[in-house]
Amino acid sequence: MQTGILIFPGINRERDMAIAVEQSFGRAPKLIWHKETDLSGLDLIIIPGGFSFGDYLRCGAMAAQSPVMRAVKTHAERGGYVLGVCNGFQILTEAGLLPGALLRNAGLRFLSMDTMLRVARNDTVFTSHYQKDQVFRAPMAHGDGNYTADPATLDRLEGEGLVAFRYADENRNGSARAIAGIYSPNHRILGLMPHPEDLVDPLMGGTDGKPLFDSLAAA
Repeated sequence: MQTGILIFPGINRERDMAIAVEQSFGRAPKLIWHKETDLSGLDLIIIPGGFSFGDYLRCGAMAAQSPVMRAVKTHAERGGYVLGVCNGFQILTEAGLLPGALLRNAGLRFLSMDTMLRVARNDTVFTSHYQKDQVFRAPMAHGDGNYTADPATLDRLEGEGLVAFRYADENRNGSARAIAGIYSPNHRILGLMPHPEDLVDPLMGGTDGKPLFDSLAAA
């Protein structure tokens, strides 16, 4: 699987994501500037975390209008894989590739700490190396991670098996139904707020996030 990582002004997690990809895939990903529009030859597009365009207007709102996102939409329409983490998740919702929105955390504070996630299903390209209902550690670092959607959308996400991860300990940011990550209807797009790329090597303090990247590498 050939991978590309998008870079917007203000994004600051592309190198961490590249390390995680290289650890599992055995080769470095392509780094793609936000003004580029050619994603040919790539199977997986990753939108990493950070503060794209300084989080002006709304987190991810300006990045969603970048030229590269038009190419990402085409990539997704053709069945390509997309992973958005933290600010990447926000960008995916702003671009209309995933439903709902990420609002200010319930306590109106930036949260930077470990959290525990529960795997809702392990039969997707992103989770095959986890066990269903497995609980794993993933650091969170966000001020706007409070996932929200209207009740009908939340019911649809749950009814169609589109909830990817839930917070398994304390739902610190107040996300609806403790949702930490969701899929697109075809399960080829994943957005989640915590950072699995932060735990892919024992030197980082653990490898809880590595199965996500191993799952993708095995696809």
